[in-house]
Amino acid sequence: MAELTRFYQMFQPKHYDLFLNIDRKAKQFTGKTTITGAAKESQIAIHQKDLTIISVQANGQALPFTTDPAADALRIDLQQTGNVELTITYKAALTDTMMGIYPSYYELNGVKKQIIGTQFETNFARQAFPCIDEPEAKATFELALKFDEQPGETVLSNMPEARVEDGVHYFEKTVRMSTYLVAFAFGELQSKLTTTESGVKIGVFATKAHQANELDFALDIAKRSIEFYEEFYQTPYPLPHSWQLALPDFSAGAMENWGLVTYREAYLLLDPANTALDMKQLVATVIAHELAHQWFGDLVTMKWWDDLWLNESFANMMEYVAIDALEPNWRIWESFQTSEAPAALQRDATDGVQSVHVQVNNPAEIDALFDGAIVYAKGARMLVMVRALIGDDALRTGLKNYFAAHQFGNATGADLWAALGVAAGIDVGAIMNSWLEQPGYPVVTAAVEEGQLVLTQQQFFIGAGEEQGRNWQIPLNSNYAAVPAILTTKKVVVGDYAKLRAAAAEPFRLNIGNNSHFIVKYDTTLLQDILDQSASLGAVSQLQILQDLRLLAEGRLLSYVAIVPVLTQFANSHFAIVNAALYQVAGNLKKFVTPDSIAEQNLRTFYDKLSEAQVTRLGWNAKENETNDDQLTRPYVLRAALYARNQAAIEAAHVLFTKNKHQLVALPAAIRVFVLANEVKHFGSAALCEQLLQQYRQSTDASFKSDLCAALSSTPDANLIAQLIARFEDADTIKPQDLRAWFRNVLANDDGQQAAWDWIRAEWQWLEKTVGGDMEFTTYITVIASIFHTPARLAEFKAFFEPKIKTPGLTREIQMDIKVIEGRVNLIEEEKAAVNDTIAQLVK
Repeated sequence: MAELTRFYQMFQPKHYDLFLNIDRKAKQFTGKTTITGAAKESQIAIHQKDLTIISVQANGQALPFTTDPAADALRIDLQQTGNVELTITYKAALTDTMMGIYPSYYELNGVKKQIIGTQFETNFARQAFPCIDEPEAKATFELALKFDEQPGETVLSNMPEARVEDGVHYFEKTVRMSTYLVAFAFGELQSKLTTTESGVKIGVFATKAHQANELDFALDIAKRSIEFYEEFYQTPYPLPHSWQLALPDFSAGAMENWGLVTYREAYLLLDPANTALDMKQLVATVIAHELAHQWFGDLVTMKWWDDLWLNESFANMMEYVAIDALEPNWRIWESFQTSEAPAALQRDATDGVQSVHVQVNNPAEIDALFDGAIVYAKGARMLVMVRALIGDDALRTGLKNYFAAHQFGNATGADLWAALGVAAGIDVGAIMNSWLEQPGYPVVTAAVEEGQLVLTQQQFFIGAGEEQGRNWQIPLNSNYAAVPAILTTKKVVVGDYAKLRAAAAEPFRLNIGNNSHFIVKYDTTLLQDILDQSASLGAVSQLQILQDLRLLAEGRLLSYVAIVPVLTQFANSHFAIVNAALYQVAGNLKKFVTPDSIAEQNLRTFYDKLSEAQVTRLGWNAKENETNDDQLTRPYVLRAALYARNQAAIEAAHVLFTKNKHQLVALPAAIRVFVLANEVKHFGSAALCEQLLQQYRQSTDASFKSDLCAALSSTPDANLIAQLIARFEDADTIKPQDLRAWFRNVLANDDGQQAAWDWIRAEWQWLEKTVGGDMEFTTYITVIASIFHTPARLAEFKAFFEPKIKTPGLTREIQMDIKVIEGRVNLIEEEKAAVNDTIAQLVK
């Protein structure tokens, strides 16, 4: 099945005329695709998947053809090379897999409705029309669309509509672009429109099931993002409009189709009057991410999928650059430290992880490349590292030149490094290759040896790892001037520590700002010096202490016992990101206790000690003019208090529920999930759960639905858990796009874990059929591995997944996740007693 020969080598399209006639009621469509291009060989292959090919003509003459389903190919013998006009007629079914052309379902006033949308990344354009479905095969497109149209429906595509004739909607010719960026949609939609300073039309579109004001936030962020990027990139937005469309069914978070960006509703629409700050930040960064792609990814596209990181890593960094400029009071880079950085550091420490740049030939492997922690988070950290090295002036100059050289074409990572290197006068590629071409990252050990400050690097592993002598070029970012800017060797002796310490008058530290992708193991002397002065450090530096200690403990370079007392030192921090790091460590302590044991009770008491003062300080309700840090900290400490079974917290949540029981959606969004979950756990009943499930079905507020999901799946009642799991395959209740969240929540519930695990093993074939073509599919395995931590569960995991290890796209995930669980099991077995004893001593 390996696609060793790319179809673009045989046939190079220049232009597509696409005609599609879609019948929603029959869930069928017919098509006629005319491709003008150059045949480099007389025998060519065109991508198609699940299309019934009716006829093939070349320059008006009928030709015989064969289909090759294993290669997604339509094979044609042209009998000559040169310029050719291919016309292919075909028919196909609409999918229900959220790939290709598919319906999105929703209800409006109790009536079931649908809108049609598309998702062509990575290689699903071939399910809509015959094409060379490879990113390098850029061409122009003219779309003509006919469907069973009803009055008042809206039709959208990459380009503006040119005209309507005989019920056919004709759209203007696109610029040169890749097939995976083609998009269209139609149905009953509402919209809000504006225009940028440079004249680009901006629109937000959604179904009429939503309130009109839910579109306002996205419209503002989209407009200002386009304006920011035009100025930052020094390159005009290349299309007449930028439409943002919320689809009720959408497998990913969002998709950067050029001019028609599609989103999961949760990541575009929000209630401006009642949405938590962190959710507003998430929606803003998703929008900014997709709009960054309009240049980096769409205007200039990776040449092949092995450079997928080039698209995603860059957009992931730029979303923070943009939102930091648009909303400086949010201090959004701090969010980067609690989301992207820990995700990358955790995943990249597992032996067998993919490198950022990875070769791919088999199409089935392409979706498996979308390892969010690597392609998005680690890649973004790499680019943040580059930005810190070269500065914004060189970054912008390099990008402007990069866009000018490759616009409407394709590029590789080497092209980007060359452009940035020329602008900065630095060999950027030499530094970056050590990070992009090899997996993993280093731990730098800082120690005082015989009076000398010595730094050494070696690869860091969580769980078993095979040392292969890898070496990185590490930007050290130290606060001591004697430390080299970049560590290129395994070891360096910095100098006499006592003299260095006296001259600096502050503790020795590395990776100031936490921008470089490594962690630091300080020896006892150096670490204690930092801890003694931690109160004087900034938020990111305090976060780093907790982050690195946690990872070192996970990697067995430090005992968890050494970290537990440190948590109390930071428990009253007013920095939200410090609380995020603190409660991530505290959350990891839960794996050391057995449910309903004395050890678990001690841990709950410890949680109460950690959170008590903060809960008293912040309370349940937001205060007028409180800081963003306080808004973002409140959820951490309330969650901790409820885990501690603090009776005052339980009662306060119950009172809030009772006061708002007739309008639960109106509960403050930042605390709503805790109020709902508390009620289900401590005051729950079958009637309450049915009431909440009914609200889940009826609500269009994605944030509220997420809270209801979390609350319902936390029930301790086995019968209610069984009823929830019975709805997993009921798409009218739980959409396939939301199923993973439900499954994960029930699996993480000690009272629901067995039932959820039994379900996925029994229904694996159904799951594979329903979401198996989706780039999110492998993350079901990741979710399981993130929760399992006992020898029995490890054995069951291996028994179920090892027979599937050769399934294309699953191999790496299964191999890695076995190591993840093994490492966790071994850690718990060896440290459980000591950790629990330490906690017991602290709560006496």
